[in-house]
Amino acid sequence: MIKNPNQIVRIFFYILVLMSGTKQQDLKKNLLISTVFAVAMAYLESTVVVYLREIFYPHGFKFPLIDIPPDIYLIEVGREAATILMLWAVSGILQRNRREWFAYFAYNFAVWDIWYYLWLKIMLGWPASMLDWDVLFLIPLPWISPVLAPVLVSSALIFSAVVILTFESTGHPLNLTIRDWVLEILAGIIIIGSFLTQTEVIAAKQVPQSYPWGIFTLGMILGLAVFIFRLRERLKLGSDPG
Repeated sequence: MIKNPNQIVRIFFYILVLMSGTKQQDLKKNLLISTVFAVAMAYLESTVVVYLREIFYPHGFKFPLIDIPPDIYLIEVGREAATILMLWAVSGILQRNRREWFAYFAYNFAVWDIWYYLWLKIMLGWPASMLDWDVLFLIPLPWISPVLAPVLVSSALIFSAVVILTFESTGHPLNLTIRDWVLEILAGIIIIGSFLTQTEVIAAKQVPQSYPWGIFTLGMILGLAVFIFRLRERLKLGSDPG
């Protein structure tokens, strides 16, 4: 889809030019508000994890996971759901349409996710490596992967969200087709599927040994390829959104 790597460079520069326009002042303000909220939310999230690890992993977090009392487990599931709802609600305050709501949510989620790990690194010195294993979510089953995987996903979400919001702010939206959305959802399912491959290992109280990077990479390539193809087609229209 992108035969010449220079095309990707041109796309990045084009987005930067759009972002520098006077029409993007509201977008810049909203992104600043979103960033402050997501970073602060990540701090709160990481402090809860610090407390939990002090209680359940006083000698440092490691696999295999220990058994958590059912009531605490349910509270953790509720906390995760509440976090997602808060990120979703704040995104709704900033949006003007459904595309922007989705993009702001993706941006807030991704910034929150990356800063969650940054705060843990500051507070606990963990992760020691981007390949350290972590429990990402508990809904509906434990999502397990090296830290690098969710960070890569979040980086891609930030890029995609900023591109979508930039075009929205110019009045010339980047419209994904139904086929695009189906393929993006499929890419997300593939990535989440890679996170769920360790379920039996965790249930057996074992230490994860290998992560299906091939499956994860397939999902990432599919998601990015569809998005970049649609972006490239949008730029081919030749109109100047700025």
